[in-house]
Amino acid sequence: MRDKTQANSAEAGDRLIRAGAIVFFIGAVATLVTVAPLLLGTTPFPTYMFGLSMLMGVGFLMAGAGVLQSIAEGRRRARAARG
Repeated sequence: MRDKTQANSAEAGDRLIRAGAIVFFIGAVATLVTVAPLLLGTTPFPTYMFGLSMLMGVGFLMAGAGVLQSIAEGRRRARAARG
């Protein structure tokens, strides 16, 4: 039996994973921008820039939640297919 899911259809959790990846990337860029002046010996950025670096963790958690959501949906489908 073939799977009827389209190759381009969004599964459960896909949007959350993509959003988490984007937030993580923004946090990674903020981290690089924040750490660069410390390594180059120039004036450091204001404290709020260090707060933006926390977006890496937020994005990681968002993506992880999306993965868990995808796993739960896959288990629900497997149970429904079994009986």
